Amino acid sequence: MTAPSPAGSSATEPRATPDTDPTTGLDDAAVAARLADGRDNAFQADTSRSAWNIVRANVFTLFNGIVFACFFVLFLVGRWQDALFGFAAFGNAIIGCIQEFRAKAALDKLALLNAPHATVLREGEERDIASGEVVLDDVLILRAGDQIAADARVLTTRALQVDESMLTGESDPVDKHPGDELLSASIVVAGSARAQVIRVGADSYANRFAGEAKRFSLVSSELRTSVDRVLRWMSWLIGPIGLLVFNAQVMVAGGYEKAFRTGAWVQAVVNTIASLTAMIPLGLVLMTSIAFAVGAARLAAQKVLVNELPAVEGLARVDVVCLDKTGTLTVGEIAFDEAHPVAAGPDSAGWRPVLGWYAAAPDANATARALRDAFPVAEPGSAEPATIPFSSARKWSAVSFPGTGESWVFGAPEMVFGDAAADPADPLGAVVSRLADTGRRTLVLARAGTALTEKQIAAETLPERLAAVVVLTFREQVRPDAADTLAYFREQGVGIRIISGDNPRTVAAIAREVGLDAADGFDARSLPDDGAALATVLDEHRVFGRVTPEQKKRMVVALQSHGHVVAMTGDGVNDALAIKTADIGIAMNSGSPATKAVARLVLLDGQFSHLPDVVAQGRQVIANIERVSMLFLTKTAYATGLAILFGVLVMEFPFLPRQLSITDGLTIGIPAFFLALMPNSRRYLPGFLRRSLSFAIPAGVLIALALTVYARLATDLGVPADRLRTGATLILAVVGIWVLTVLSRPVTRLKVLVIGAMFLALVVVFTVPLATTFFALVDPGRDAAYLVAMITILTICGIEIVRFVHTRFVLRALSPDQQPEPDARNSAPREEATAPGA
Repeated sequence: MTAPSPAGSSATEPRATPDTDPTTGLDDAAVAARLADGRDNAFQADTSRSAWNIVRANVFTLFNGIVFACFFVLFLVGRWQDALFGFAAFGNAIIGCIQEFRAKAALDKLALLNAPHATVLREGEERDIASGEVVLDDVLILRAGDQIAADARVLTTRALQVDESMLTGESDPVDKHPGDELLSASIVVAGSARAQVIRVGADSYANRFAGEAKRFSLVSSELRTSVDRVLRWMSWLIGPIGLLVFNAQVMVAGGYEKAFRTGAWVQAVVNTIASLTAMIPLGLVLMTSIAFAVGAARLAAQKVLVNELPAVEGLARVDVVCLDKTGTLTVGEIAFDEAHPVAAGPDSAGWRPVLGWYAAAPDANATARALRDAFPVAEPGSAEPATIPFSSARKWSAVSFPGTGESWVFGAPEMVFGDAAADPADPLGAVVSRLADTGRRTLVLARAGTALTEKQIAAETLPERLAAVVVLTFREQVRPDAADTLAYFREQGVGIRIISGDNPRTVAAIAREVGLDAADGFDARSLPDDGAALATVLDEHRVFGRVTPEQKKRMVVALQSHGHVVAMTGDGVNDALAIKTADIGIAMNSGSPATKAVARLVLLDGQFSHLPDVVAQGRQVIANIERVSMLFLTKTAYATGLAILFGVLVMEFPFLPRQLSITDGLTIGIPAFFLALMPNSRRYLPGFLRRSLSFAIPAGVLIALALTVYARLATDLGVPADRLRTGATLILAVVGIWVLTVLSRPVTRLKVLVIGAMFLALVVVFTVPLATTFFALVDPGRDAAYLVAMITILTICGIEIVRFVHTRFVLRALSPDQQPEPDARNSAPREEATAPGA
């Protein structure tokens, strides 16, 4: 898809008028007029699936079409009793819709409560409004960290820099000047500005991609891909196998001429439908959808907003979590601690008013604002000072006050003074090193004897001959749940990387405080440019300081290049690129709108302790779906094998559709629903479909051969068709219960209740007269009973052998790169290496 030109617009697009006063903005009457004629920024962006998409995904599918066609054929031939599978499929679709609608309601409610806002200038005052309430010609007030709500044209600016990477792919910030256009959804990374809105709603640049880039989208999903692959295989097989089975059933009835003359073709159709409907793993699709929806709804109840439902599965695959220190390990609120003068004398006497100016500046960040109580601002001068605004890439800002002939720089010591700030032999380095080792964040205020020049301001370069005046320390409060959360990740074999823009020693001190073994942090200024070398450094170190936003993104990419599935957490605008690049981006609700917009998960209450629940929920989804997939794929395997064997051997199919409904419902469908939602903390391992099929195909072939042998021997013994079908149903029911038990191991109390309930239901079906009459079940007779018992016992023994071999196969399939991270391997539980469902 070709991106529309940022400057382009349609002929019918509302145009901005050039006469909005940048000092007062629109008045209320002008706003009301624009709202009345639809010139506002309202745009319906999906945060979850639409109602139609939910219904279509659960009802209007290829295999539902096949099932419902078979359902109506049976009604037409007067065999409604054998059409139970149609009601089951209809019920599955209804359940799937209900579950997804419940999840949709929860997600939409949370998304509404956390909708983005914009600051506009109206009637001379700043107003914080919802982004959808912005109107054409509004004057936007933009500051660092803001996401631009609508396309706009810059009116006035103070060193405005905008990150348009989420729209254009260009990672470097773009300088913007009066008259330049700003694109909606881009991010202000430095400076401030006032801008007039020129395009709103569906006409704005970002919203033109709404059809391609929904908030709800099908992200990379091994579960979904694997299920779709199985369905694609079956779609190719159903036609030929259906013709083969129908031909065999007609031949058994005496040939086409006799079958159509006597009406025996009806039973041939019924038998064919029984074989085809058994081959379709409809319930597996349902269980996958329900597991995603329920997982998202459960996370929503814990104040975790899932922007993309399949991201729930991605949580299970995470094996490295990258954590931003500020706002993630710490509460994000920084407090001024103490001032530590580096030198005394006349050159350093005026630093207190300078800090007061930094604290009171309109675009002051959280660190600067923390100085307001300690350094109140003096009366502001009439002349504007010359400034270089703070940038997260430079990590410093500068100011020159008119008439002073000097300039001041405020920023990270290492970024202002380089290696000298870390040299214990240097006066500044000695102070910084001592303070950083205590875990406090350090900034330096430095003075130059000359004012900032226009060249320095344009190039954003440091003034010459800087001298450190005072080192300021700030304290961050560590989240009380951080240590326990990191301990959980270590126990689960998930690697931890702490990535921060702060001093490496400060970051390492915080890391040690939360229980991470980190002697010293790695200074990101020494990170190699080569991707392979960077990945090696990331394997060897856990804590990194002085990391730029672009480096955060590169670090995520490097970890991914070594086969890791990476989750990135953060709250600042400088985390947005890395969060977007990570497999699972997790944002704090206290973070910038830009960061939350690209994250797949948002922690609405900002509680870091939710992360173990998030990971556990993802593991539960994928591990349980893998377990139940073996049930459904085993049924598909034996049904396909039965259809082929009975078609090739020209034998009468040994089941009525209603009889297969018994085994489908009581040994697969109903218990699978409970199994899919049970707790399961097994680590994710790649190869979901391979592992599932490695059990399902041998088990299915074994069951198909057992039923074929039974049918052949029963026929040779002269067992009537109704008794033969009853015996086959009994074998399949008992073996199905056994397969369910095998795949449920280790068997917990809840699983015992589920399996026991299914067994009791089977007893009722086979003994209560009303049920036996409806399902055409009769006493199989003594000879058939002995045969049923023998075949059942042998099949159960075969299933145990298959499971034993399968478990060994899974253990051998665990390659070294799937083992826990080096820092977590010793504490990872032994059960993490067990076979799925074992």
